[in-house]
Amino acid sequence: MREIVTVQLGQRSNYLATHFWNTQESYFTYSENQESVVDHDVHFRPGLGPDGSETFTPRTVIYDLKGGFGTMRRFNALYDTQQDSEQPVRGLWDGITSTQQEPAIEPADYQRRLDLGLPTSQLHDSDVRYWSDFNRVFYHPKSIVQLNEFELNSQLMPFEDWHAGGELFENLTREFDLLDRDIRPFSEECDHMQGFQIFTGADDAWGGFAAKYIEHLRDEYGKTSIWTWGIEDGSRVARQKQLARACNTARSLSTIGQQASVYVRLAAPPPPWSLPGYVNLRSRSDWMTTALLCAGLESSTLPTRLTANARKRGSLTLFEDALNTNGRQNLFELQASVTNAVGNVHEDGHGAPAREINGRNPSGEKNSAQSQPEPSRFDISYLPSSSPQPASKSFHVFAQVECERDHLESEPRPLSLGLEERLRRRINEESVVEVYQTRVQFPLLETFPDGLFETSQQTRGGLGISAGLVCDSRMKDEILALRNSTFRYLRLDERENLYNELTQMSENYSFGWESGSDTGQDE
Repeated sequence: MREIVTVQLGQRSNYLATHFWNTQESYFTYSENQESVVDHDVHFRPGLGPDGSETFTPRTVIYDLKGGFGTMRRFNALYDTQQDSEQPVRGLWDGITSTQQEPAIEPADYQRRLDLGLPTSQLHDSDVRYWSDFNRVFYHPKSIVQLNEFELNSQLMPFEDWHAGGELFENLTREFDLLDRDIRPFSEECDHMQGFQIFTGADDAWGGFAAKYIEHLRDEYGKTSIWTWGIEDGSRVARQKQLARACNTARSLSTIGQQASVYVRLAAPPPPWSLPGYVNLRSRSDWMTTALLCAGLESSTLPTRLTANARKRGSLTLFEDALNTNGRQNLFELQASVTNAVGNVHEDGHGAPAREINGRNPSGEKNSAQSQPEPSRFDISYLPSSSPQPASKSFHVFAQVECERDHLESEPRPLSLGLEERLRRRINEESVVEVYQTRVQFPLLETFPDGLFETSQQTRGGLGISAGLVCDSRMKDEILALRNSTFRYLRLDERENLYNELTQMSENYSFGWESGSDTGQDE
C-alpha cells in the first residue's frame, strides 16, 4: 500500500509535523459523492479502539521532552479506558505515602471547543503555547513517547549539546531497544512500505539523537528509504550560541548525510533574502515559521501519497532516482513559490528558463510545444545560509523534481516523451527535471496562520503552490561554508574527521572542471 512511517524528534519538529498532520486530515472526504485523490493509507493506519470501534490514526512516533506535550494525553478519546483514571499504585511500602503533583496545564480554548464539538475560529500567535494546542488528529497511544531525562526549556540541563543527544539514545536503547519497542509495531503493519520520514532538529541535541536513531534504522532496515528533514533555528542569538549551533549542524550533516537516503536542511525561519515580499512573517514563533516550512514540504512530497487514479503519482524511491544523478548526491534543497501571490510573475507555474538558472545557453534545444520543460525558478528557498548567493555566480542544476498544485488549465501540458521514461525529462543531457501536476490546492486551515501569504486570489479555501526538491552545484558552496565556519571550534578529537568528511561530501556536487582551491585558502 506504499506506506510511509514518520518519526518526529523534538519540539520544533513536532510543530512542523502537527501542521503536516492537520493538512492530511483536511484531505479526508465524508461524502459518498466526493472522492479524495490522496491515498490516506500511506500515512494513516486502521485499528480498533478498546470498545471495538474502528480507528484511523497517523503512522508516526512522536518523541519530546518532559513538558513538551502540553495538555496532550497518551490515551485520548479513541483509546480512553477506565484504567486511565487516577488510581494509587500499591507497592512494597506499607507506610505513609505523600503525592506531589505539578499543577495541570489548562487546555487551550481551541482544543476545548474541539473536544466539546463546538465551532472553532481562526488561531493566532497568542493562542498557541505548545504544538498540541493546534493539533486536530488523534494519535495511537504507542505514538506518544516522552523522554523524562530532560525537561523542555530547562535552564539547568538544556537539551542543546549534540553529543548529549547521542548519549541519551544509547542509554535508552541499552535499557530497551527503542526501535523494537517504538518502530517495529508500525513497520510490521505495512504491506509495501515506501520508507521512513523523519522530522528532527539538526542544530541541538536532537541532531545527535537523530544520528544514532538513523544509524540503527539503517542497520535494521537495510536499503529502505530514509528521508530526513533537518530543522535549524534561523533566529539571531549571541555569537557563542550561534557557533555552537553551527557545530551541531556540521555534525548532523556529516553523520546523517552518510546514513539517510535524502537529507534536506530547513531553516526556521529562512533567511530574509530567501523570502519574497508576499511572505509575511509577523513573528518568529515556532507555530508561524513551521507553517511556512510545511507549505513547501507538504507540497513537494504530495505525489508520494496520491491514489492510483491521480494523473501522476510518485514515490520516495522515484524521487531519489531522479535527484541523485551520480549515485552520491543525497543532499537537496527545498524551494517553493505561491503561484497566486501578489506580484508573482510565475503566471503559468514556471519560472526562468534553464539558461538563466544554469548560467549557460543549452545548445541545440528546440523551441516547440514538444520541447522538454525547463527547471522552474522558485522565489522561496528554505536552505539555511549565512549570506545570499552572488547574483553573478552561475551554477548547475543536476536534477529537480517539481510539484505544481492547482494546475487548472483544461488541457494539461504533455508530461512525458515516452512511457518508459516515467515522465523524466532531460535538458541538454545534463539536467533532469521531473514534473508532477495536481489540482489539489494547499488547504488554508484555521490552524494555519492567517495572512502568512499575500495572495491575489484564494479559490476554494486554498493556495496554488509550486514546490520542488533541487540538486544543484550550489550545495558544494554551502557545505564548504559550514565546514570553514566551524572547523576551529570543533573538539580536537573530531576536527580532522569532520573536516575530511564534509570536504568529500562537497565534491559530490562539483560540476565540470574547477580550478583553484575550493575555499580560497588552505586550512
